[in-house]
Amino acid sequence: MDFTILASAAGTAPEAAEEAKVPIELFWSQITSLSWLEALMFISFGAICLFYGWRVFKILVVINFGLLGLMMGMEITDQIVGLNNQVAGGIVGMIVLAVLSVPLMRWAVSILGAVAGGIITSGIWYACYLPEQYILAGALTGFVAGGMISFIIFKVAVMLFTSLWGSGLAVVGALAVLYLYPRTSEQVHELVLTQNWFLPVAVIVPTVIGLALQNKFVKNSKDWHL
Repeated sequence: MDFTILASAAGTAPEAAEEAKVPIELFWSQITSLSWLEALMFISFGAICLFYGWRVFKILVVINFGLLGLMMGMEITDQIVGLNNQVAGGIVGMIVLAVLSVPLMRWAVSILGAVAGGIITSGIWYACYLPEQYILAGALTGFVAGGMISFIIFKVAVMLFTSLWGSGLAVVGALAVLYLYPRTSEQVHELVLTQNWFLPVAVIVPTVIGLALQNKFVKNSKDWHL
């Protein structure tokens, strides 16, 4: 699919969508808020997920859906139910989705694989300096492709989302360490906030490496069962 043609065609529409901004400032705030210890923990845990996510993927699925349930529960409590106790609603949502993800593990992994595909393609869109207001088109392409692959080859979904998860954590931790080091803090600031290609490349390249290594480890492991 030619992303350039898609973006150009969308740009000619009578009513163009409002310009959407990629939340780079949010990523930057996460990087700058970490201490040395927290950054090293991010790197360590990210490396484990990146290379051995296939061993702990069930725990990662429960964590992901628990966090999703926490956010959904807090939002529903605040917007729909109208209660003031968002924490209680968030805890209930976290428990419900975390528990449901266990018997529905294959569906949960497939959803996470689809989301990972969407994140990767939207990152490529952003790195190529394509119009940000249409970045959802790139994300949707990857979401559909990732979802189809996840339903067809389940192991690929496991390796895809765990590699991306681990890569994201490790990259955030590494950038936090470089930011805390005075000689490289300005360079990190410039790369993250002014160079569109930097973050997508920094996350996608380790993800691909993690996919290759996990695939090798899975093939050589006789005791791994889905």
